[in-house]
Order: sequence, then C-alpha cells, then structure tokens
Amino acid sequence: MDMKEAMEQRHSVRVYSDKPIEPEIVGKLKEVIDDCNREGGLHFQLITDEPKAFSGFMAHYGKFSGVKNYVALVGKRGDDLQEKAGYYGEKVVLAAQTLGLNTCWVAMTYKKVKTAFSTVKDEKLCCVIALGYGATQGSGHKIKSVAEVSSAENPPAWFIEGVRAALLAPTAMNQQKFRFILNGDTVRAETASGFYSKIDLGIARLHFELGAGVENFRWER
Repeated sequence: MDMKEAMEQRHSVRVYSDKPIEPEIVGKLKEVIDDCNREGGLHFQLITDEPKAFSGFMAHYGKFSGVKNYVALVGKRGDDLQEKAGYYGEKVVLAAQTLGLNTCWVAMTYKKVKTAFSTVKDEKLCCVIALGYGATQGSGHKIKSVAEVSSAENPPAWFIEGVRAALLAPTAMNQQKFRFILNGDTVRAETASGFYSKIDLGIARLHFELGAGVENFRWER
C-alpha cells in the first residue's frame, strides 16, 4: 500500500482490539516519527500499552474503547504549531495505515497522562492520535465537492487531483473548512476559523501534496 492508497482506505476508528502492536511495527512507526520531528522541529512521541488516557468519562463520551496506544503531538508553542502538527501528524497516520494499523485524531476526548509523555520549556501538547488494530476498518464520511473547496480558472488535472485528495482528509466534525486557490502554478491554502481548523489545514495540505504531486506547484508563502 502506498500513501495514495492509504488516503483512500484510511477511516477513523474509535474501538480497538487487545492485539498488541508488534515490536517491528513499533520500530517502523518510531522511524517515521523521528523523521517528522527532525523535519518539522517537533517533539512527537509514541506511547504504547498506556490505557489511562482513554479510560475516563471523556473517552467514553467520545465512544472510544480499547485504546492503549497513541501518538502525543508535542511541539514548541507558536502560531504555526497546530498546522505543523496536522501536517506531520497525518504523515504518521498514513504510515500507520500502510503498516496495517488503524487510527483516529483526538482533540479533546482523552485525559492527559503527564507521566506518559514529556515536554520541555515552551512546548505544548496539541492533541493525540489513537492507534492500534481496530475492531473494524471504520467507514467513510460525507465530503464536499471539489468546487466547494477550491477556486481556479481552467484547473489542470494535478490541481483537481490535489483537491480530491484533500477531501479525503479527516477534519474536526467533518467540517472541511479549508480552501485551495490556484494562481498560475502557485497554490494558496486557507481555512475559515473554527474548532482545530489549523490542524485540519495542515492535514489537508499534506493530502493535497500527495494528490497533486509537489513537482507540479509551489505553495504561496
């Protein structure tokens, strides 16, 4: 399975089996996380066999069950942290899918177990990604049309494919508030304000890159 196939097949899963993640899979995930931390200047951490974060009322409210493994998305405080957490966190999500694991982005319905992860000065935990072997493979969500989330005159095929890939991205409450605007070979990605919308934008940007091909365009700076 490649990353494009992972985007298509990956769905949010909230209920997990007791099957532990094999050491070799853990090792591969840690390699991906290490790469993300180096490239993004982040401090993501993989936590395994730790059930406390998803054992309380909030997890029950969020309909989570059996979660013992998750990735803590930690990074240095700043205006760009949430978007970076979304972009690089989704790299971990898609890598996990290629390794046969299931995942779910979790913003609030978990308990912070401070002994499970670490932060240094000026760092914060943005959110977590639950992962493991799901009781099911999840199901798809309703998505908007390409026209609803993009703006372009005579858009080339690569742009359309990029937007279609972005529409497969998970977003808070399935709101899909992001938008992609094409100007020549330059693309601007933006989002309306909303619940964790900057994390959503980071996730959508990665999907757009994978669908469009980074060789075909430049991001507007």
